[in-house]
Amino acid sequence: MFYICSGSLLIRGNRYDVLYYFKTIRGIVMEKGITEVYCGTGKGQTTLAIGQSLKAALEGQSVIVIQFLKGNERQSLDFLQNLEGLDIKIFRFEKHENCYDELDDEDKAEEKQNILNGLNFARKVVATQECDVLVLDEILGLPEIGIADAQTISDILKLCKDPMHIILTGRELPEKLRGDVDCITTLTTEASEAADSHKNVNSFTEE
Repeated sequence: MFYICSGSLLIRGNRYDVLYYFKTIRGIVMEKGITEVYCGTGKGQTTLAIGQSLKAALEGQSVIVIQFLKGNERQSLDFLQNLEGLDIKIFRFEKHENCYDELDDEDKAEEKQNILNGLNFARKVVATQECDVLVLDEILGLPEIGIADAQTISDILKLCKDPMHIILTGRELPEKLRGDVDCITTLTTEASEAADSHKNVNSFTEE
């Protein structure tokens, strides 16, 4: 059992267990390429995805992160692009500072086209194998709000012919996409048994 608490990964075992987890997912060696999903109602999907990306970059791999539905104000990850010696690029196609669900109808219509531009860019990255690791952060939220359906995302994933590590995040994984991914990690939030009732523990399970 793994736990995420306040954005940090805790594991029952020693540090070699942690390295092994990031090296293989259910016995699938990362170097052979894998498509995985971090989803669920718990917090930490993006944290896990960025952890995978940072590890890959430290091993000399190129990383592209495309963020959806988070607006243009959340730039907490931009420092990763400035880390010397690491090939990490982060893209946001939304123009408004606020998240999509906070916009009025007129701004949503404009932002929808920007988000679709982001999807087209993701399609190009996969088709041309532009990087070793591609993170599509919150892409699973697009079918929920009707911007893009699951088939559109599936078509993008099917463009991947060569070894490439693709990570998708979001709250809910559409059933249609289950056949396109190798590993699903579901995060849920549970009340902690600690005395402080305000503390929560995020657990996650793999499929």
